[in-house]
Amino acid sequence: MEKKFVMHFPPVLVDKPIISTIVRKYNLEFNILKAFVSPEEEGTLVIAFSGEEKNVFDAVEELKSKGVKIQLIESDIRMIKERCTDCSVCIALCPTGALYLNRNTYEVKFEPEKCIACELCIKGCPTNAMISTI
Repeated sequence: MEKKFVMHFPPVLVDKPIISTIVRKYNLEFNILKAFVSPEEEGTLVIAFSGEEKNVFDAVEELKSKGVKIQLIESDIRMIKERCTDCSVCIALCPTGALYLNRNTYEVKFEPEKCIACELCIKGCPTNAMISTI
């Protein structure tokens, strides 16, 4: 199974090899989708873990116990369809194709499972239809 997460690391953990340790300990594969680290300040990581379901969730629980704030990526970015005017500005900004135009209805559609939480759609949406739940 594969699950995507947004992780926020406190300053005391930014320079620690936490992810490499967790990956080895729980026999996981990983793909870093986005990372931002400010030495001695904070770290944000968007990551996909693949492996046995129990191992993925045990790894997440261990990270939480160390002070890492973790949220499933599917619950991070949302579209409020009532606000959307289908202007399609967000489509050009989305690097993964999570936002696309339905060619039959000309409506903007959002597939959260493709989203990497880069938040470019949030910054670019003129009607504030794209939001972060963090």
